[in-house]
Formats: sequence, C-alpha cells, structure tokens
Amino acid sequence: MTNEEIKDQVYEMGRKARAAALALAVLSEEKKNEILKAMAGGIREAAPQILEANARDLAAGGERGLTSAMLDRLRLDAERLEAVAAGVEKVATLPDPVGEILGEWDRPNGIRIQQLRVPIGVIGIIYESRPNVTSDAAVLCLKSGNATILRGGSEAIHSNRALAEALQSGGERAGLPDGAIQLIPFTDRESVAVMAGMDKYLDLIIPRGGKGLIETVVSLARMPVIKHYDGICHAYVHPDADQEMAVKIVVDSKTQKPSVCNALETLLVDEAIAGEFLPKVASALAGKNVELRGDAATCAIIEARPAVDEDWSTEYLDYILAVKVVPSMKAAIDHINEYSSQHTEVIITRDETAAEAFLRQIDSACVFHNVSTRFSDGEEFGFGAEIGISTDKLHARGPMGLRELTSYQYRVRGEGQLKAP
Repeated sequence: MTNEEIKDQVYEMGRKARAAALALAVLSEEKKNEILKAMAGGIREAAPQILEANARDLAAGGERGLTSAMLDRLRLDAERLEAVAAGVEKVATLPDPVGEILGEWDRPNGIRIQQLRVPIGVIGIIYESRPNVTSDAAVLCLKSGNATILRGGSEAIHSNRALAEALQSGGERAGLPDGAIQLIPFTDRESVAVMAGMDKYLDLIIPRGGKGLIETVVSLARMPVIKHYDGICHAYVHPDADQEMAVKIVVDSKTQKPSVCNALETLLVDEAIAGEFLPKVASALAGKNVELRGDAATCAIIEARPAVDEDWSTEYLDYILAVKVVPSMKAAIDHINEYSSQHTEVIITRDETAAEAFLRQIDSACVFHNVSTRFSDGEEFGFGAEIGISTDKLHARGPMGLRELTSYQYRVRGEGQLKAP
C-alpha cells in the first residue's frame, strides 16, 4: 500500500470511531455488559480460527528468531484463550465508572454544579507481540464508553485479526456500534505516524512496547500520550530481611513469567548480608536457569558474568538478572531512581521504618514492601483486565483500569441565572 492509501484507510477508521464514540457514550451499563458477554461468546465460537492464526504467527516468529520469552508472550492455546474470554466476562461484572459523581455543590447564586466521570472518546492503542492486548484493550475501552483503534505488531498480526473479528462479530449480535472496535489490518510503519497525527479523531494515544516505538509515538503525537515504558524493576534486600522470604520473592519476581514488564530485572543486595544471602539466591536462581550479571562485589562472592553499564538500564524480558551489592539503603534508592523506568520496585525487610522510608523516596508508579513485583498488575489490584502499566505521572499512573480510561465533565444547572447585573 502507498502512504496515501494507508492514510485514507486509517482516517476512515477514525471517522467511524468518532461516530461510534458518541453512540457508546449514551449506552447503559446493562447494554454494555450484554455486548461484552456476547463478545466473550464470539471468542469461544471462533477458537479454532484464532488458534490456527496464532500457530501461523508462532511459526513466523520462530523463523524470524524470536526468543523463547517473546514466543511465550505471543503464544495462545486453548487454556489461554479461554482465560481471554473469561476476562471479557469479568469486565462485564466490574462497576461502570461512567456517570460516577466525583463532586457536587451549590453556589450562592443558586447554580448547581456536578463533576462526573465521562468517556475520553476515541483511544488509539499501539502495541507489540501480545495478542491478548487486543481483547483487553477493546473490552476495557468499551466498558468505559470509548471507541478504540488498535494497531498491533507484525509478530501477532494473524492472531490480532482473528481476535478482533471474533470480538466484533460477537458484539454486533448484541448491538455493538459499528466502528467501536477497529484493528488496523496491516503493519506498515506509516500507520503509526498517521495515527499520531490524527488528532481530529483520536483523543488519546497509548503506546505499549519497546522504547523505540514509544519514543517515535511521543515525537509525532498531536494528542495526549500515556506512555507504557520498559519495566526495569528492582528489588532491594535490606540487612533486616527475612532471607528465606527474600529468596522466594526474588525467584518469583524474576522467573514466574520473565517476558512481562513487571518481571524483576535488577537485584540490589545490602553489603551487610551479601556474603550470606547471595549464595542462597544464586542457588535458587540457578535451579531456574537464570543467568546472573554482577558487579565486582557480586562476582567476588558468587559465580556471575561481569556486568557492564548497560545491564543496569536493560529490560531483559528473559532469564537474565543484573545483581549489585550496595553499601546502604540510600545507595539502593539512588541507584533505583537513576536507572529505573519508574515502573515497580520492592524492598524486602522486616524493618517497618526502613520500608516506609523506601516507599516515600522511590519515584516509581508502584512501590512494594515484601511483595513480588509480579503483583504490579491491574487484575491483581482488582481492576479486572488492564490497558497496561503507565509510567507517566499525569492523569493515569501504574495499572490502568476502567477509571483511568475516563475523563470528567462539569454539568451546571440553574434557573435562568445571568452573569450581568
């Protein structure tokens, strides 16, 4: 396709989405839930076609040399697809944020003012690799009254097309407005630039993926952007840590699912316990085939590949962990605030005072005490499915659920009040 043809097609999708957003904004909660349940049914009915499409993507990914972790992010099977359908149904059970009154008050002149939640409008979502994002993004936007235009990565193009078709066909049976959920059916890079410049139709754009993708969107966007940057997550093991607990938290954070943004990437160990703790955690991680990359102090205690500067700022998304011995909690905090992507950090300690100081001084969206970083997740927070983990500070930060996909509006009622005397 030529660039002009791509622009024409994407702009036509924008026009349809704008009309759909107006229709979605007035749907009742009951109607939206009915549509969501029909969409879940559409996924189940189309399961053979979706899995066949996913097999094509996996085969292509293998030929392209994708890592095992990346292929795992891409993979769908019957169990994972059923989880996707069940996730759609779960969103139908969540409270609808639209119409929630955030505040109301009367002015001395008799004017009544309400501030309440309303949909944002049309949301563009650009993402890579994971086909479940197609469903999560579509259903959360629908429940919060927003139309959405989705642009997935080339790795999952067949899976994304099949999922989007199943969601659309299922939802249409229950009254899903035309154009409410649209997937750009091609992966030309020009489509990203077109979306970023389409402020006439897109009210917000959310990029999820690698740093290169996000920086490209930010540099081109003519509408607000909510960024979902790398997950360079840290764990700091304090001198007063329960070391058995610390080993379990580190292993879970790194290996439970290493290919996701809330997986642990850097371990910081206080020098007061490094000689005792590092052999314990290294042994446990070796049992999970994790490669360790350590600073000089770490390499003097355990076997590890010498770390280089870029290891402290790398999101591995694989069975690799950077390890550093730090002289104090202040040094750990300084390291995190310098190298973190402001996603999720955890301190492991029995010292409540130290934990509170760590929580206050870390500048990240999610800061944990004695909890695996894998809990940095909308579902685990009770939000149901999520759009992603925002590393921004304004409007939405951390796991983005339904409320984060709304704005607010002032509604003012009176009886003929005039500003003129």
